[in-house]
Amino acid sequence: MLHTVCQSADCPNRHECFNKGTATMLILGDICTRDCRFCAIGHGDPVPVDKDEPRRVAQAAKDLGLRYVVVTSVTRDDLPDGGAGMFAATVREIRSMLPASTVEVLTPDFEGEDEDIAAVLAAGPHVFNHNVETVRRLQSTIRPAADYDRSLSVLRFASAWSACARRAGKRPRIVTKSGLMVGLGETDEEIRETMRELRSVGCEWLTVGQYLSPSGQHAPVARYVKPERFVVYGEWAKEIGFAAVASAPLVRSSYKADELAGQAK
Repeated sequence: MLHTVCQSADCPNRHECFNKGTATMLILGDICTRDCRFCAIGHGDPVPVDKDEPRRVAQAAKDLGLRYVVVTSVTRDDLPDGGAGMFAATVREIRSMLPASTVEVLTPDFEGEDEDIAAVLAAGPHVFNHNVETVRRLQSTIRPAADYDRSLSVLRFASAWSACARRAGKRPRIVTKSGLMVGLGETDEEIRETMRELRSVGCEWLTVGQYLSPSGQHAPVARYVKPERFVVYGEWAKEIGFAAVASAPLVRSSYKADELAGQAK
């Protein structure tokens, strides 16, 4: 069985995306080893790794006629490589079956292991996305098993790896991307500082969207940000130096990812 983050994470845009024939593929099952307070995906004991999943994901993308394929996963801290090998295999299968497509990966932090991040990058995704999710002050509350500086280090490594590979003529450019939710209790200045820190580690694309609580057991919404304020956030991000920005209430990290890529061209 194949999963999509659209359904597993209860994304508010899923019906629009499904009607357009797009989806974000969720690999490594639909049970996460972490229990972040913003996320609707179930947590607990994960399923065994399905070695045939990369091929089936690529086949599904081909059958759907996708030109822009986003691959994400649950966090798998139970695996020695955090699932990096499965990400790499999935990217390779998609690029083999759909050589003209663009592939974006939205990865967990792999517990900050450079070797695992490098394995994913070496497979040749066009975009490497890792979400910082919220501002530094709220990390321990919203992402208790994650770490803000570790997430920054993932993006820093990905950006540096891509630059080195490009200079050596061994790899085409890989864009780094991250996402931020607002409405969890952060201040505008904290949002701006997070943008600055993301840009300082080489992050090039940014998404900013409104947090919506999946249930009463998740973190509550502290505020609903007005659409015009999202315009301001987008302007800040552009001023700070991001090449592409999507900032609006219903923006999610992989929502209309192809349009964000087009913005940067």
